Amino acid sequence: MTTLLSGASATLVRDALTVLQPGFTGTTAPDWLLRQIGEGLSAVGLFGRNIVTPEQLTALTARLRAERDDVLVAIDEEGGDVTRLEVRGGSSFPGNYALGCVDDTALTRDVARELGRRLAACGVDLNWAPSADVNSNPDNPVIGVRSFGADPQLTARHTVAYVEGMQAAGVAVCTKHFPGHGDTNVDSHHALPRIDVDLDTLHARELVPFRAAIAAGSKAVMSAHILLPALDPNRPATLSPQILTGLLREELGYQGLIVTDGMEMQAISSTYGIERGSVLALAAGADAICVGGGLADEGTVLRLRDAIVAAVRDGDLPEERLADAAARVRALADWTRRARGAAAEPGAASQEGTAPGSGIGLVAARRAVRLTPGERPFEPVTSPVYVAALAPVANIAVGDETPWGVAAELAALLPGTTTGSYAAGTGTAAVVADVLRAGGDRRIVAVVRDVHRHPWMAEALDALVAARPDTIVVEMGVDRAEPRGALHIATRGAARVCGRAAAEVVTGGGDGV
Repeated sequence: MTTLLSGASATLVRDALTVLQPGFTGTTAPDWLLRQIGEGLSAVGLFGRNIVTPEQLTALTARLRAERDDVLVAIDEEGGDVTRLEVRGGSSFPGNYALGCVDDTALTRDVARELGRRLAACGVDLNWAPSADVNSNPDNPVIGVRSFGADPQLTARHTVAYVEGMQAAGVAVCTKHFPGHGDTNVDSHHALPRIDVDLDTLHARELVPFRAAIAAGSKAVMSAHILLPALDPNRPATLSPQILTGLLREELGYQGLIVTDGMEMQAISSTYGIERGSVLALAAGADAICVGGGLADEGTVLRLRDAIVAAVRDGDLPEERLADAAARVRALADWTRRARGAAAEPGAASQEGTAPGSGIGLVAARRAVRLTPGERPFEPVTSPVYVAALAPVANIAVGDETPWGVAAELAALLPGTTTGSYAAGTGTAAVVADVLRAGGDRRIVAVVRDVHRHPWMAEALDALVAARPDTIVVEMGVDRAEPRGALHIATRGAARVCGRAAAEVVTGGGDGV
């Protein structure tokens, strides 16, 4: 134990470890992580880098619990575009926007329960989801299809359905990003977003889904690294007593676990530093410090532990506040341990089939598709196509390691299909020329993602459709732009299952046009 901790009580040190939710690298638990769990670390966060197969993940979580049965194993598994469970192949479930567009809360509940069942089967018991953000800003670079939609009431009812479904499977949800990340045009992974709206707007829009989630029993809530001057002009929500304690605890009456968003995100780390930011978050009312998306080593855990202990000793963090935070972590761990047994009782069987055309995820993805035919009736394609993917830079939450698009699904249905990817900076003329050359006399399928946010993409798509009016367009983001092409397919998300639904339409294997 370091000199700093030599005079600290064992309870204080243990509580400081209890409130941390770190990550690690690799697909097996490193010795340092097991050692820290033995010394009091009560939660571990999993990311795509930790997961290869369900069997490997199950063995990993079992090893963690062999060290201590009540350790929380958390994951950022939203389904749709943000998946860790299926990071290498794409999700079997559409994301929130697709579910919101269908607007069938029973379907959302079923999807969340099945996703929760899969997580629970692998030993995961805390999911940093769902996103309850109202996507009121169509140019939002980080929320988009992760939101159920732009309508507060729709977002609220589907947030409730998700909470109910996931927690019925024995997995605690962590509703995010409080008090709402939807009206931003900055990604908090890179900088501090600011939302300049009045209190009436916040209560009528941003807070509506969170009130509903709290009423539905959301076991955890995640704070957002955003500045809302109407609530606190000085500190972002994660570090604000006015927001975490005054608004969330006292005004909204929330008594569950408050988890921070990743403290290594630039909105916090570049201004306050991770150690000071973590102390300020706990003092403001947060109970658990999420860190490990970018920092995943024992040194980080020890620095944070030491910073928390020092803050208590120096009077910057009341010891009773830390004790309260640690108690809430342990209370959630107790709930998840009991919920594991309840979810495993008879009647909790999977709803997800194994055949290509089965499963609640594919059912939902098919229902989410919106089709806009061109001037002529669409005839299904029966021969190989060329897929031109106009690819934006993926935001950090989604990551660039998860495949997206329709090429793989079309290649499975139309052998001989090939694809090319095109990025900003290539130039419209060069993009069109290459697509026409590579496509030859084959049908062209142009795949885009949030074309309304990317002028280069819209320009290239318009030029391509002008050159080849028979082009099929697949929009896999928020479908706000004017439909184009001989057939415009809006999948409302870029998950693998969304690509499958689009491929079925192209080949006539789905519900038709």
